[in-house]
Amino acid sequence: MLFDLFERFFGKRDILIPYFDFASVMKGMMDSAVLAEIYRLRYEVYCLECHYLDAAEFDEGKETDEYDDCSIHFAAYATRDQAMVGTVRLVQPKDGQVYPFESHCTVFEDFTMPARAQAGEVSRLVVKKTHRRRRGDSMEGVSKDFMEQKGGPAMIKPPSGKEQRTNSPLLLLGLYREMYRYSRKNGIRYWYAAMERSLARSLEKMGFRFVPIGPQVDYYGPVTPHMVDLYELNDRLKQENRFLAAWFNDEPIPFWVVVKTMVGTFMIGRSRKK
Repeated sequence: MLFDLFERFFGKRDILIPYFDFASVMKGMMDSAVLAEIYRLRYEVYCLECHYLDAAEFDEGKETDEYDDCSIHFAAYATRDQAMVGTVRLVQPKDGQVYPFESHCTVFEDFTMPARAQAGEVSRLVVKKTHRRRRGDSMEGVSKDFMEQKGGPAMIKPPSGKEQRTNSPLLLLGLYREMYRYSRKNGIRYWYAAMERSLARSLEKMGFRFVPIGPQVDYYGPVTPHMVDLYELNDRLKQENRFLAAWFNDEPIPFWVVVKTMVGTFMIGRSRKK
């Protein structure tokens, strides 16, 4: 465990998510091998496991739709074997094309949508079954324990040991971190997402305060359209968890913050073993 913390402390591995690597596929790169693998993972979860979509409607075991070519796709890989274990996309529709959530959700009458160039929709978020803790955990890889845990961004800390399979909330956080960095670099301030309220509550514990912008509807289960302001997220993280704020923004983490965080994590790990 000490060697593991040492490697992360000196930057040889990601200090918060050391067991996952990430890749992205830009808009229009439809021949990407990574994108083909993303399609297969989505097919596995949406068609074969959850039966949300009819497997017979898709060729070659790949789940695709009309939004894939106007999306930035993100993938997570397990470091130990480089197997893809999670994916999400950020949709920026073409001119004349609605956001995916608009096809099955409505917004409140007093809600004004921001400029399209400043917004994208979080969509097709899935985590491979092998990287969810136990039966009943969400398709997005959020455990029941995390959903029921009280607290906010301040409780997000590096794993205390080799918690590879049991770290599903951090896998989700890593995917969101990749989307966040892309968004900040490309002038995207707002994200939409149609999701269950339980996922929205879990994301708020990570700093993402998704606000409902419309009523709940039944779309493969109860979902509500939400929106989050990434500027507000950044301000909140700087107040509540300076370590997490620096990590999200790919900024140097102050030495004393790293030491304090890692020592606290080490002590938590020791207490769990007693």
